Amino acid sequence: MTEPIAYFPRSRPGPVLVRGEGAFLWDQEGRRYTDLGVSHGVGNLGHSPPAVVHAIQRQAAELLYLGTGYDVPVRGEFLERLAGCLPPSLHRIFLSNSGTESVEAAIKFARAATGRPKVVAAMRGFHGRTYGALSATWRKEFREGFEPLVPDFVHVPFNDVPALEAAVDESTALVLLEPVQGEGGVHVADASYLRAARARTEATGALLGFDEVQTGLARTGRMFAFERWGVVPDVLTLAKSLAGGVPIGATVTTEAVRERFHGSHHSTFGGNPLACAAGVAALDVTLREKLWERAERLGAMAQGRLRALPPESVREVRGLGLMIGIELRDRVAPVLERLERQGFLALPAGATVLRLLPPLVIAEDDLRAGLEAVEEAIVHG
Repeated sequence: MTEPIAYFPRSRPGPVLVRGEGAFLWDQEGRRYTDLGVSHGVGNLGHSPPAVVHAIQRQAAELLYLGTGYDVPVRGEFLERLAGCLPPSLHRIFLSNSGTESVEAAIKFARAATGRPKVVAAMRGFHGRTYGALSATWRKEFREGFEPLVPDFVHVPFNDVPALEAAVDESTALVLLEPVQGEGGVHVADASYLRAARARTEATGALLGFDEVQTGLARTGRMFAFERWGVVPDVLTLAKSLAGGVPIGATVTTEAVRERFHGSHHSTFGGNPLACAAGVAALDVTLREKLWERAERLGAMAQGRLRALPPESVREVRGLGLMIGIELRDRVAPVLERLERQGFLALPAGATVLRLLPPLVIAEDDLRAGLEAVEEAIVHG
């Protein structure tokens, strides 16, 4: 029998999911699953949010694609919505199609604007899998097989102020950090670390970039995670839930970065009308429902409950808002399998960390049921 054609790389064995609504997914057999993070942070608004679906339908009937050589009203509307969510200094926006593309643009903008080559990123950090973004990504298993990568990237320990200050010098174009390291195990930045990064980049003329591809758009209990510490970057990268499930990326910079930029950068599909219409709808829902407040409240409840798990099973619970990492004393894969059998889907963040990124619209009772399932899967097996 011929092996069926498969997606490359092959997906893990498991249910074939065919439909989603809110915090739930259904497989081919009609079984329902609760999404505790399997949407990889894209599903802040849940699956197939009605406002986004309706916006896509309307826009698809009017204009699917238009290049950036001509204006289209929905693109301007989306840019205004996004800029209105950000500090006044961050109002120059380049649109692309994904998080890794937003990081690639950030690296190019920083090097072109400063005339410098060096990029300083953090150990355990994840920024994407294309060559520039991968060069900023630390984990060996992501980099193996693709080297040599882009030169002049340096990695320093996360939350180590002296190491960061020593690495950032007059040859540094960009310091690129995640306020909360997602793929790297859900490690939260110290306020002192981010403030030191801001001070050191200002002292050396480097740019400070925050990768909020996963932490942005209300996930961490603020619209953007950096708001919690009052440290405003020069460059900000966004994607994932920005358009409610439609592919989009945004690289946001200050006017000073734009003015100093020399060179060319472009994206054929960046800023396409369909993604922008979805983005307007997604931002409207996020703002109207104040989903950051919901993430803060439900996240505090969830983390408080999870921190009561026995230390024989759990080393540490970390996170902000509804971005939670549970570091286990054993491997996470069996826990994920047990959760799946119970009808709950989550993610790893390394070999021993269970990552929870539930939709921000999840009903509190459904979240509590998920937490109960997590407790059962971790403690009782």
